[in-house]
Amino acid sequence: MAVDPHSEPTRELDVRTVDGEPFDPITDALDDLGSDETLLLVNSFEPVPLYDVLDRRGFVHETTEVADDEWHVRIEHA
Repeated sequence: MAVDPHSEPTRELDVRTVDGEPFDPITDALDDLGSDETLLLVNSFEPVPLYDVLDRRGFVHETTEVADDEWHVRIEHA
């Protein structure tokens, strides 16, 4: 299953504003994500280490570089 890049996300998490390591807020958001919801994760870099975590937890994702320091990762349940 692929992420629909044109659907509106139901939740957004901008980890650029997180003071410290953003992994816990991200995993909390994933834990709370409903099976019919889409999370838009906004980050200042491509979060490559997160991709394995998403795969192991049964999520699909699509990443887009919006600007030099802004990446959007759309995340849904597979």
